[in-house]
Amino acid sequence: MTPSIPHLGKRLSRSLALQTMLGLGLVCVAVYWGSLLALTLRQQESLEQKQATVMHLLQQGRDSHSSSAMQHMLSDFLTGHEDMSIRVTQQDNQLFFEKLNRPLDDRHSTRRSFSVELPASAVDQTPQTLQVLLLLDRRPDDALLRQLAWILGLAAVSSSLLVSLTSAWLVRRGLAPLHSLVEQTRQLGAQDLSRDWQKRLDDTDQPQELRPLIAQFNALLERLAVAYRQMEAFNADVAHELNTPLTTLISSCELALRKPRDAEELRDILASNLEDLQRMAGIVADMLFLSHADRGESAHRIQVASLASLAAEVVDYHEAALQEAGLQVRVQGDAQAQVDARLLRRALSNLLGNATRYATPGSCIEVQIQSTSQDAAQGISQDTAQETITLSVQNHGPTITAEHLPRLFDRFYRSDTARSQADRNHGLGLAIVSAIARMHGGQAFARSDMTATTIGLSLLADQNPPPPPVDTVSNTS
Repeated sequence: MTPSIPHLGKRLSRSLALQTMLGLGLVCVAVYWGSLLALTLRQQESLEQKQATVMHLLQQGRDSHSSSAMQHMLSDFLTGHEDMSIRVTQQDNQLFFEKLNRPLDDRHSTRRSFSVELPASAVDQTPQTLQVLLLLDRRPDDALLRQLAWILGLAAVSSSLLVSLTSAWLVRRGLAPLHSLVEQTRQLGAQDLSRDWQKRLDDTDQPQELRPLIAQFNALLERLAVAYRQMEAFNADVAHELNTPLTTLISSCELALRKPRDAEELRDILASNLEDLQRMAGIVADMLFLSHADRGESAHRIQVASLASLAAEVVDYHEAALQEAGLQVRVQGDAQAQVDARLLRRALSNLLGNATRYATPGSCIEVQIQSTSQDAAQGISQDTAQETITLSVQNHGPTITAEHLPRLFDRFYRSDTARSQADRNHGLGLAIVSAIARMHGGQAFARSDMTATTIGLSLLADQNPPPPPVDTVSNTS
């Protein structure tokens, strides 16, 4: 099963909340440890000051006072310092002075031990060393740290909740254009494909980051609209092309079954029906071929030594139709290439048949073969890794207007709206030419002007150096 992906808004809100909690937590920890360090340093400084004062009192009192007087001085020194405790012992561990506000083993007190060397004096002729223990009560500082910890913790939690709620609202508001875009997309249907592609998704209130996506989506809808219109036209054309022979077959069979007929008469009816069946089979075969090409089937290439010879074979096949139309054919140029000879014959046959139908009687049809190697011989640079072969058929006849040229290779498309010769030509010939070009890694093209119409295909082929160009003329008139 596919793991569930969290909602984008929830993911952003959670991320912002976690980042806020982490950031505030780090700040609070830093403030707490900074305060702890400051209080610890203050305690150490206080103990150092007290140590210096105690040493001064002991050394000064040694010169001019007795031991009892020194003890009285120490007691006066501790007056008003309830957080301080002191214990002074002599060398023989005898207690010299002690004033404890907290027990000696109190774990909430900071300790400092030091020795004081007292030289001989007029009062006491014996040098003496005293051991001093100072204790500083940390309870007020610990209470302050606890209060600070509670304040920082509550501030971090409340701030995190506030920022989380605010970020959730901001994320929801920031994603509102995206939700609007989703709603627009949900309302699109096939009937909307006929609208102006720039108006299908409105980017008026959308942020700049989404506008390129909307433009690309609208362009995709335009391509879908074109494909949708082509599919509708294709379905109508298929129905039209198959409806005529089916109607003819049904009518012929109904007439044949209305009364008894002899074998010869039935044979004629079956022969007539066979022609319509063969025409339907041709349409189905061409549609299957185009379907295979659309699925990415590639050409099975073999080395062809002379494309001019291949074109001459196709011309010979059309000899009868050319003689009937009073046309002649000239093959210009030659090349060697690795191509699918069977598919290339079919493409040239379709191009030549199309030119025969529309060429002016008595004119000359030209089959032109060009290659990039021939252009390179004229000084034009080329990519030798992928050489281009161009095969085209040019005829003199009616000019094809500019609006028809881009659609010549659509299935069942005819620039002749009267659908002349529809009984023999079902409008898939040039679509097959385009498919064969794609199977060879190329494309089909068409040009038409006041003098001639040229339709052909270009394909990529690895070639050996071609022989010198020759002109082959076929006069079939």
